[in-house]
Amino acid sequence: SNFIDNLRVYVRGGTGGMGYPNLGGEGGRGGDVWFVARERTTLKSIREKYPHKRFIAGTGANSSVKALKGEKGKDREVHVPLGISVLDDDGKQIGELNAAGEKFLAARGGLGGSLATNFLPCKGQRRTVHLDLKLIADVGLVGFPNAGKSSLLSKISHAKPEIANYAFTTIQPELGKIMYADYKQISVADLPGLIEGAHANKGMGHRFLKHVERTKQLLLVVDISGFQLSTKTQFRTAFETILLLTKELELYKEELVTKPALLAINKMDLPFAKDNLDKLMTQLENPQDFLHLLEEEMIPANTLEFREVIPISTYTGEGIEELKACLRKSIDEQAEQVNEEYRKKKLLLLQTSK
Repeated sequence: SNFIDNLRVYVRGGTGGMGYPNLGGEGGRGGDVWFVARERTTLKSIREKYPHKRFIAGTGANSSVKALKGEKGKDREVHVPLGISVLDDDGKQIGELNAAGEKFLAARGGLGGSLATNFLPCKGQRRTVHLDLKLIADVGLVGFPNAGKSSLLSKISHAKPEIANYAFTTIQPELGKIMYADYKQISVADLPGLIEGAHANKGMGHRFLKHVERTKQLLLVVDISGFQLSTKTQFRTAFETILLLTKELELYKEELVTKPALLAINKMDLPFAKDNLDKLMTQLENPQDFLHLLEEEMIPANTLEFREVIPISTYTGEGIEELKACLRKSIDEQAEQVNEEYRKKKLLLLQTSK
């Protein structure tokens, strides 16, 4: 695969330098291993550049007559992508890197030899860690296979995802950017298609769902004519599809359904699409009246509140410009809301300090 979102690496801090017993000299501390977030870095490039996936810092200098205090060993910096969670071998998160320049101490160097250690140096910290990538994007496209997410991404951005008429077209996340006339950019992530049971790791399961966590907003993409994965699975209407997508998000991580969300109703060029849309809009206006259509265990605890519902056709281009405008408006409103909350917090802090 061209896309890697998890990498297991070995890190070891440098050994300290020898002390100098006769003069009480202290060896230099071993170097540290740091993970540093950098843009335009991928886990794939790390694996290709360092196939052994071992990162070891420099040894501290020995104490000597000329330098009683030995110099610290050379640190080892490993450039990692933005959106990395650092996990230990037990799967516990020990660090996170989300912005360019952020650093995480992966392995500390050992102390140099001194009176306290009988002038013998200490070894550096050593461990195996997992670099787990969760894509950072403004908008995450959510939908069942063949809803048209890849086609939509190619229409609204400069991305060129593989597009074909079979269930799992997208087997790895794709990132695209919507460019506006005033040079504003919005990043959009097309994430591998969900299926029923994804929360339990069926299909792409957690490989897909973890990438939703760091997107600011969700754009559900639904086929107006409904969805059926195969002849062995049940047919779902557009309304049922929306509820099932919501349920999968909710079961994986409840706070996902609190994200701002928009709904794109795709394939409006198909026969009977207008009638199906009228029916769907009625169901969305009063979802409680239609929950009986689904089995009880498939009904989400909370239905998604959509900021906008936009009928589109990636085939004819219908509604694409309107969708881009709606995404821009929604992202701008969210940014303004965040700024307003920040201003209120600052004001509150000033008032309490006075």
